[in-house]
Amino acid sequence: MAFVTKEKFLSKEWFIVYSLIMVGTFIMAAGFVLFISPYKLAPGGVYGIAIILHHLFGLPIGISALAMDIPLTILGIKFLGPRFGVKTVVGFSATSMWVSLLEWTYGYEPLVENDALLSAIFGGVLVGFGLGLVFKSRATSGGSDIIAMILAKYFHISLGQLLIIVDSVIVLLGLAAFGRWEIPLYSWIVIFISGKVIDIVLQGIDYDKTLFIISEKQEEIRQKILIDLNRGGTILKGQGMYNGKDKSIIFTVVSRRELSILKDFIIHIDPDAFLTVINASEILGKGFKTLQEE
Repeated sequence: MAFVTKEKFLSKEWFIVYSLIMVGTFIMAAGFVLFISPYKLAPGGVYGIAIILHHLFGLPIGISALAMDIPLTILGIKFLGPRFGVKTVVGFSATSMWVSLLEWTYGYEPLVENDALLSAIFGGVLVGFGLGLVFKSRATSGGSDIIAMILAKYFHISLGQLLIIVDSVIVLLGLAAFGRWEIPLYSWIVIFISGKVIDIVLQGIDYDKTLFIISEKQEEIRQKILIDLNRGGTILKGQGMYNGKDKSIIFTVVSRRELSILKDFIIHIDPDAFLTVINASEILGKGFKTLQEE
């Protein structure tokens, strides 16, 4: 994921990026105010700390988070560049604005009363979906996700997983502040769900399968893939580990329906064929989502 992008001011790409930021931060704010804060959940980040401060001292959540976002944003600008910093300012300012607006218009009562578990689940979905949209714009809403994006620049770990690691430490503050074990437990549910939803938003949900096929009937399988399924692929050269014989390996990507058709065909013509089937989380290129769409 590129951290620095160059959208021309008022261009189509510029409007898309900043629309994602505004919509994403509003969805996040709804998750915090309507589902998470009323049950004193502290799902990491500056908003987790702000929620703790609100319930302990009555401080407004949006303003408290804004005050903490500023030094973290300076850190983000230093590591990720000034253009990223501009989006970050918009992101954390918009989040604080939406949270403050919901605090003022709706208040602090839970949308779902007497059901902390359901609120934790839906709060995690909303926060994850909103933050995923913000990340999709190559921006951040501020807070611990800045730290996660900095770490993602240097380590091959998904943003969702990094957020889980960073925010889990902050969750323990909720336990220390309120002395109730259900608060960090529910908070970890929020973090886990939001992290998974972020990955889904960024990577998508694909039902495509990656296949590696070794068979003596390579040409028949090749024709089936090219002509009947109208798919492409690559033939890789390999060597059998046991007997040292040269092998040809067909590498291709098909849908779940096409996988069923191809498996039946291979079983019919070569029951001794060897297939490896892997779930493909995201496919980019001809015949699937184009690189320009990413």
